Amino acid sequence: MLSGELRRLPAVARGIAEAAVDAVDAAQAHDAAGLTEAADRLAAADTEHVGLVLGSVVRALLEDLHPDGLAGEDIQDVLEQCARDTLSWTADLDVDTLVTVLTGALGVHQQEDGAPRPDPRRLAWHAPVLLAYLLTVSGRRLEPYLAAAFAEIMRAETVEMP
Repeated sequence: MLSGELRRLPAVARGIAEAAVDAVDAAQAHDAAGLTEAADRLAAADTEHVGLVLGSVVRALLEDLHPDGLAGEDIQDVLEQCARDTLSWTADLDVDTLVTVLTGALGVHQQEDGAPRPDPRRLAWHAPVLLAYLLTVSGRRLEPYLAAAFAEIMRAETVEMP
């Protein structure tokens, strides 16, 4: 169940928020079936919007966890710990996809020309896994980050380009 600000989102955005909350909750509970179901709902939504929202939340959490800046060792540590934690309850983790989610959120992922785009279903599964890990280690809640991400996207969409 979504809280205040998220309940007032337009229907499409609310659907993304609900699926994201369900997916992260499932990942935190180590519920592989629930995660897959919620990730499928995320993958069925607009891929660009889902990536923008979840990427914004990942980036914000990383910034809060590393207020003095994010070093390469920090990224490596996040990847290793998240992978280790996830592999303790499911074998479905693909480290390359996890790297894509993390580097994409940081804006450093480079899609090679002619390379196939990552599978939206895999991205929609791995992003909540990473978020669940970051939320667990930070002790923070997902919904304020989701609300901030949607607010920023809506603000950016209403600003006219010069």
